[in-house]
Amino acid sequence: MSHETRLVILCLLSEKERSVGDIESILSMPQAAVSQQLARLRFDRLVKTRREGRTVYYSLASEEVTSLIGTLYELFCAPVRGAPDAPR
Repeated sequence: MSHETRLVILCLLSEKERSVGDIESILSMPQAAVSQQLARLRFDRLVKTRREGRTVYYSLASEEVTSLIGTLYELFCAPVRGAPDAPR
């Protein structure tokens, strides 16, 4: 997970399953670049696929991956408590 784009993709997939086209639109990246990152995540067994017609949907591979991404989000992405604009 050393590549920032792969981490962002994992965060997106923690919300819900998404197609390559969905991820491409959200990240404003070429389809080939998104597919390359997803292939690496599949190789690392962090994501799984589901085909519906011609569309391939990606989701997190397991509850362990979901838990890991949730923990990373809480540590590095969630608003810092006590910050001036943090929710109370």
